[in-house]
Amino acid sequence: MLLRVRVTLPDRPGALGQVARTLGVAGADIVQVVVLERLGGRAVDDFTVVWPGASRVERLLAGLAAIPGVQVDGVWKAIGTPVSVGGDAELLAQVAANPADGLATLVDAVPGLLAADWSAAAVVSPDWAARRDAEPVVAYASWRSPNPLRLPEVTPLRARPLVGPDGTRYAMVPFGRGGLVLVVARADEDGLPAAAFHVTEVDRIAQLVRAAAVILGERLDTIGEPANL
Repeated sequence: MLLRVRVTLPDRPGALGQVARTLGVAGADIVQVVVLERLGGRAVDDFTVVWPGASRVERLLAGLAAIPGVQVDGVWKAIGTPVSVGGDAELLAQVAANPADGLATLVDAVPGLLAADWSAAAVVSPDWAARRDAEPVVAYASWRSPNPLRLPEVTPLRARPLVGPDGTRYAMVPFGRGGLVLVVARADEDGLPAAAFHVTEVDRIAQLVRAAAVILGERLDTIGEPANL
């Protein structure tokens, strides 16, 4: 199976190689490495690895924990290798080519871009969490999204990561039109702790959402109106 392993490590020569060797000794076959951050002498890297299904992940975690200065931020199952930022332009081109299905195209693509479990576009009123009779209007949801949709009891005014009461990690990004918010989620699975969304991931989603909002324009304003329910 494919795993995504997020590691914070010292940003110095040899540190990356030491992590890679440890992954190999544990039985992981590295297929991709993505650098999320390099700041203040530390780096945050995402490793996508092929992991033998019969092997215990604890062996992998123990090996990484034994490396001085290395911290494992999360390990979760991945559907595929992450799509490079260059793929974002192709996605937006698909949205522009078929605006009628543009929102669905965006929502379906985002989990694959960021190794997330699911995503959904929902219209959320500012006071929905305080009203027992209020539920977010789901404009479109990817196939793995829960039904009914679970959301943190916060309506963000800007793009931000959040953690729900059950530990699910969210990235929530407003479109800036019609109360529409893109929700992307990761959850722990089979004892594997998913990583929170990194600021670079949230920024990437925000850029996609801003561009999609420009492309789709007034189509987004009417999603929450009663005629469309």
